[in-house]
Amino acid sequence: MITFDGVSKVFPDGTVAVDDLHLELPTGKITVFVGPSGCGKTTSLRMINRMVEPTSGEILIDGVPVTTQDEALLRRGIGYVIQHAGLFPHRTIVENIGTVQRLTGVGRKAARATAIDLLRRVGLSESLADKYPVQLSGGQQQRVGVARALAADPPVMLMDEPFSAVDPIVREGLQAEFLRLQAELGKTIAFVTHDIDEAIKLGDMVAVFREGGHLAQFGSPQELLEKPANDFVADFVGRDRGFRSLSFDSADELVIDSVASVSTGGEILVLDDAGRPVGWAGPGLGDTSAPIPHGGTFTRGDSLRLVTDLAISSPVGIAVQVDVDGAAVGVIRHTSLVRQLDERRRRRAEPTA
Repeated sequence: MITFDGVSKVFPDGTVAVDDLHLELPTGKITVFVGPSGCGKTTSLRMINRMVEPTSGEILIDGVPVTTQDEALLRRGIGYVIQHAGLFPHRTIVENIGTVQRLTGVGRKAARATAIDLLRRVGLSESLADKYPVQLSGGQQQRVGVARALAADPPVMLMDEPFSAVDPIVREGLQAEFLRLQAELGKTIAFVTHDIDEAIKLGDMVAVFREGGHLAQFGSPQELLEKPANDFVADFVGRDRGFRSLSFDSADELVIDSVASVSTGGEILVLDDAGRPVGWAGPGLGDTSAPIPHGGTFTRGDSLRLVTDLAISSPVGIAVQVDVDGAAVGVIRHTSLVRQLDERRRRRAEPTA
């Protein structure tokens, strides 16, 4: 656990970067610091490994104040990932990954073996081992940066906007890889981003900072979306927070109609020989020579957000549910979905006994 106990940081010019921060980052979870530029999130992160020293208060890792520890030793035990990966350009990929291990006395052969294993873990080919950073794409370099941070098997990792310098498609892939690794490794991670969507996607807990280094709210992504603490958080999270909060609920409780019940003014759901949906056809859809694509399907384990999106984007206002083999097993009309979502909202609004 990482604890901020009344931590403040005031720079020599009088700028208050962090103001009386009280916060506990749970062990084995991802805590995301998010907020606008200049709100103190990166300063807070860097105080954990003493790259920035607090003006007052204490930061503790598992009950031990970081200020009582040797700076170099502290940093070697904390993984650190930044924008643009921060790789050494004159060292090969395996040399970059093995940097901390070599500093702690691990032999070259053992460090190389660990580095190659980590390359595979972050989804990169062993063939990149002896290349230099300039020979890799931006996304590949970021993966190497994560591998380097993992090389010493640190219990704590700090990540400062690690995916912000790559294009959206690469970023989505990096986020998915990061979540896969975290599910496998269970590190205690402090992650800084300015992107609320990334915070909601990656964080087990999210700390929203506001100008002046104040903590505006700390809670789970679902709590932030459904119960913002104040107008600042509500505005920062965005007006579509109700829609995004549907990401945290499964479709398994929806009442689904049978495929045979589909009748929307003559339109029908076209299935192939295996019962898999091909698309929609009918006089109300114009040219009937080929079915119009259905736009996607969902399973019982998918989120209500996906089901809602499918119903909205469907050419006939119907989302199609499939089984594990892709065969259609049911449908839900947008009118039924809206009614069920309203019932869900009413149940949650009822006071608990």
